[in-house]
Amino acid sequence: MVTNVTSFGRSGVYDWLIQRVTAVVIGLYFLCLLGMMVTGDVTYLSWRAAFDSTTMRVFSLLALISIGAHAWIGLWTIATDYIKPTVIRFVFQSACGLLMFTYFVWGVEILWGL
Repeated sequence: MVTNVTSFGRSGVYDWLIQRVTAVVIGLYFLCLLGMMVTGDVTYLSWRAAFDSTTMRVFSLLALISIGAHAWIGLWTIATDYIKPTVIRFVFQSACGLLMFTYFVWGVEILWGL
């Protein structure tokens, strides 16, 4: 049996399921932010108060993780479908992984003020 170490899930079905679950989380997060903008006063203080709550920080962290997983699976699929030379595909996937990790660490730093 061939094991693919660059795939996020264990198989195509798991990757498909992760894509769908992360899409739902991202959609719910977007609707939450949209609801905050439509129903509330959009000022710095109101947004600061909203993001100071632990619930919103955890939800934002979940959305950030979902964006990373969703993007990784999508970019992995594109890379394996359209970039045939192994070295170029490896460089592309490594650059994408490093960029996503950098964005994740940056997002955690912004959310939790570390």
